[in-house]
Amino acid sequence: MASFQHFLFFLSLLFSTSIACDRCVHQSKAAYFSSPASLLGGSCGYGSMALSFNGGYVAAASPDLYRDGMGCGACFQIRCKNPSLCSSGGVKVIVTDINKSSQTDFVLSTSAFTAMAKAGMAQDIKRLGIVDIEYKRIPCEYKNHNLSVRIEEISKKPNYLAIKVLYQGGQTDIHSIDVAEAGGWNWRFMTRNYGAVWNTSRAPAGPLQFRMVVTGGYDGMTVWPKKAIPADWKAGAVSDLGLQVTAMAQEECSPCDTSDWH
Repeated sequence: MASFQHFLFFLSLLFSTSIACDRCVHQSKAAYFSSPASLLGGSCGYGSMALSFNGGYVAAASPDLYRDGMGCGACFQIRCKNPSLCSSGGVKVIVTDINKSSQTDFVLSTSAFTAMAKAGMAQDIKRLGIVDIEYKRIPCEYKNHNLSVRIEEISKKPNYLAIKVLYQGGQTDIHSIDVAEAGGWNWRFMTRNYGAVWNTSRAPAGPLQFRMVVTGGYDGMTVWPKKAIPADWKAGAVSDLGLQVTAMAQEECSPCDTSDWH
């Protein structure tokens, strides 16, 4: 049974890493949320923090891009294809929710949607409601943040621990997370609860260290954050793990035509 589970894991790794490294330009449509409150209950679990990400330029992505939560925190560049209304640069967004609509791949925050417009055209693009777009995945950049975790309120000492992963840089996916007591090697696996939230009912005592399998391109690697969470951790606390995760093995990605993307 264990060998079959490992086979399924590596099969999913191969599939999702091919998505992670995809720099191709895709065609679709995008709409926007009419109210900021719609962003607070996002499926990634970011809550009110979503409004502070990337200057509020966030989006809900289709199930194929959301990928059962693995796509949470992924960054995309999106531009609308109406040259009379929209700029050529478009907008860069972070995925914070799932978009279950079959009409569009993305639903953007209002600020992100109007940021695609040329100067003075924001209201014109809003009146359209839905626009044709082209998009590609891009590396996330957090110049003032290392990879961090937030202790979720559902955590209960001494055994149950739930964390939310924040500021995941590069064009990367996190495939697994293990936790151990700092300085020890009795690693205990965590499972994805939902979105960007991981949990375990076997949290070790003492300060907590993590290791993660991270992919970018077709290769994966295990990373060990430099900092540990103090033993007296409390729900709601955000801990800087002292590590910046960047894109890896991008040169091995499948080639595609991006000549029309400037």
